[in-house]
Amino acid sequence: MQAWFAGNRRDLAAGILMTLIGIGAMMQGATYRIGSLTQMGPGFFPVCLGVLMATSGLAITIVARFSATNLEQTNQPPEWVGWAAILGGIVAFVVIGQYGGLLPATFAIVFISALGDRRNTLRGAAALALVMVAIAVVVFWWLLQVQFPLLSWG
Repeated sequence: MQAWFAGNRRDLAAGILMTLIGIGAMMQGATYRIGSLTQMGPGFFPVCLGVLMATSGLAITIVARFSATNLEQTNQPPEWVGWAAILGGIVAFVVIGQYGGLLPATFAIVFISALGDRRNTLRGAAALALVMVAIAVVVFWWLLQVQFPLLSWG
């Protein structure tokens, strides 16, 4: 059994977990009406998302199984700044989204989360955030017509 875990253990465990979560989402989504591509039911999106997660998890598992173990990565402490930045970005999205709208909320989540990468600069984080704001407007507000105001005051 030890020989099966010869690859990158962290990625292997993450791939297996992602595959199991994807399978769970598919099974739970299949209990609802799935519908068709033109008439989507409430189970369509969870099943599709579950298939994508399970497929991605399986790919991660296969790659991790056959990759060499990187001892430099496995002995490093957790990236607490990165974790805090990502969680802070999510909180900022919720708060700013409720009171400010899609534009500032999207900018905030991307900008704050990008600062969690120690190699990222303020200029790079701002540029990434501006590009993601443009993509969010096109995809969510214009194409999908999600009922989330672009800007709101309070």
